[in-house]
Amino acid sequence: MPRSSILALPIMGALIFSAAANGGTVPMSEIAAGHAAANHLLVYIGSYTQKEKTGITLLDLDLKTGALEKKQVVSDGPNPTYLVLSPDHHYLYACNEIGNFNGEKAGAASAFSIDRSTGALTLLNQQSTGGDGPCHIEVDKQNKIVLVANYGGGSLATFPVLPDGKLGPSSTFIQHTGKSADPSRQEGPHAHCFTLDAANKYGFACDLGLDKVFVYKVDLATAKVEPNDPPFATVPPGSGPRHIAFTPNNHFAYVCNEMLSTVTAFSYDANKGKLTSLQTLSTLPHGVDGKGNSTAEIETSHDGRFVYVSNRGHNSVAIFSIDPRTGHLTHVGDQSTLGKTPRCFKIDPSGTIMLAANQDSDDVFSFRVDKKTGKFTPTGHSVKVSMPVCIQYMAAE
Repeated sequence: MPRSSILALPIMGALIFSAAANGGTVPMSEIAAGHAAANHLLVYIGSYTQKEKTGITLLDLDLKTGALEKKQVVSDGPNPTYLVLSPDHHYLYACNEIGNFNGEKAGAASAFSIDRSTGALTLLNQQSTGGDGPCHIEVDKQNKIVLVANYGGGSLATFPVLPDGKLGPSSTFIQHTGKSADPSRQEGPHAHCFTLDAANKYGFACDLGLDKVFVYKVDLATAKVEPNDPPFATVPPGSGPRHIAFTPNNHFAYVCNEMLSTVTAFSYDANKGKLTSLQTLSTLPHGVDGKGNSTAEIETSHDGRFVYVSNRGHNSVAIFSIDPRTGHLTHVGDQSTLGKTPRCFKIDPSGTIMLAANQDSDDVFSFRVDKKTGKFTPTGHSVKVSMPVCIQYMAAE
């Protein structure tokens, strides 16, 4: 969970527009200039809105140099923190991480249409997530179902995606129950992510408060989920599982554990939706005290050879190589994110640039990825973004 409180604010109608870095409004048509080139990507950044009202920021990324140019897309809605793009990149979905939506103790899931030539967003609709503090959102590969994890509520919700990209009312709501080893952080359930495996068949929910990774069967036709058999996998007590990432071949999965600064490797039976624990190891360099550190994001490389985990406190990304036969990890290095509290990082679809979003220093840095070693180095480029949380890439038409 973020190091900031959940705002109890109503969501207002979202007004989306482009603004120059100095605050002057510019036509959206100007943003499109130069974006069609293959060496440029549009980048959406989801953020908290405590410091600035800018909730979703649009960037231009030059893949050749790593240079970042800000094009602001501003929403009235508070805390559109975690974002996900539909498979065809026609829609963007965001979870509004709040504790009061239309008078209900809940957050919201927002649907936006995307102007593919400019990246401009238009709010389509919003739905209650049924629980407060939604902190993670995912959409399946066919754009049929959206999954949301409510951290504060310790619950999950699913939504059908309608033909026009809007979200229908919640089709499944699941309330987790129980507690785990740490009385201060694990007094109850705290769902921290809800995502799908590489086959688009099973849903996985990491619950920090219960030290469990829940597994659900996904029915795309009804946009509903139901518990799998087996219904969950576990991590060591007090770990606080946060996010899960699968290898592209769907053979292995990796969970970053927020509270103990560890990563747990699992083998994965994709036919049964079954996770089997292989190993758990530290995300920090040897000899570094984990006090004051917590993990945030985890990602596998596009070729399935490496796993990356961000460390908040140590302010780095840990790099692990994957044994392709066993799935076991070997720590191969660490890279500073050049800022404070790396909430998120993401490798672009070509595998050449990694962006790291530092929540507490309000900046995003770019890095060049060495595909052979898995390591990455600063490009010398960065951009200021208030309280960045999530990164999504999109090619402009």
